Amino acid sequence: MNLKKVSINTALPGKARARILIIYTGGTFGMSYDKEGTLTPFSFEYILDQLPTLKSLALEITAVSFETPIDSSNINPEHWQLISSVIFDQYHQHEGFVVLHGTDTMAYTASALSFMLDGLNKPVIFTGAQLPISEPRSDARENLLTALDIASATDNDAPIVPEVCIYFDYQLLRGNRSKKVESMQFDAFDSGNYPPLAKAGVKIDYNFSAIRTSPKPTSLNLRATFEPDVAILKLFPGITKNVVSAVVNAAGIKALILETYGSGNAPTLPWLIEELSNAIKKGIIVVNISQCPGGRVVQGRYETSKKLQQIGVISGADMTTEAAVTKLMILMGEYGPSNAKTMIGLSIAGELTA
Repeated sequence: MNLKKVSINTALPGKARARILIIYTGGTFGMSYDKEGTLTPFSFEYILDQLPTLKSLALEITAVSFETPIDSSNINPEHWQLISSVIFDQYHQHEGFVVLHGTDTMAYTASALSFMLDGLNKPVIFTGAQLPISEPRSDARENLLTALDIASATDNDAPIVPEVCIYFDYQLLRGNRSKKVESMQFDAFDSGNYPPLAKAGVKIDYNFSAIRTSPKPTSLNLRATFEPDVAILKLFPGITKNVVSAVVNAAGIKALILETYGSGNAPTLPWLIEELSNAIKKGIIVVNISQCPGGRVVQGRYETSKKLQQIGVISGADMTTEAAVTKLMILMGEYGPSNAKTMIGLSIAGELTA
């Protein structure tokens, strides 16, 4: 896929305090209305027209964009590979990165990149907008300005937030802890199992105790091989054997995210346990993730989860579905199913609480 590139130095004639790479994938953020009233992508050559206050940040910005911006509903692992490869290739030329992305699948992409960019010690900040930047009431301006500020922020010459994050509506969240929770309001994201890394008010108030410690400087390693044959089975009252069987016996399936009730509970239906047990015996990895936006899976606490534990279902602890799906894809692709089964319950990028 071809990428368009634009360079903007907002510090001229002075010296830029940091070099930041913006990656625009598509989504609502960068859209504007043409003469016919149709939403079309705007060019980053004119970003200063939309955001003249960018000059106050004094940054040397390089903006690259997908030649054909895509709706985030169409995002797939190939796009994750492209975004991560751009960051990998430009890693030593920039102090931080901002990814402009549609909100619908932003949590999936942020989760994926947190696992792909092994050894990351620079900020990768995802943001977007609920309204196009051309709209008078758009949230795009504040989201981008603050994301750039965070991506360039340092303390004693070290980046303050050396991890993959989502910045939205005055909150900075860990990317692999985030979920989209709102489609009509500006507070689109939440991380129910982890506190915000920062809140932006009159100043940006960083929650240093929640931010990952920057790893010792090492070469960045890119995990870019995916195994996409992962399925999600969400339990609900009245679910039938035919439905479960169709999912767990789907051709080629390698792993299954089982979305259970509460702290990891499932119906004690003999046929359900048998279907899951047979799947595990065939080598399918089954991971238990709670449907609740907060809390964690504790298998064995109740009788309704003890059977799952006994047949070999793996607890997903307090991972989000987005993190579990992308983590399984990457672990199986990079290390194979056997190693993935061992590693899925370990925290790789702060995605779960041990």
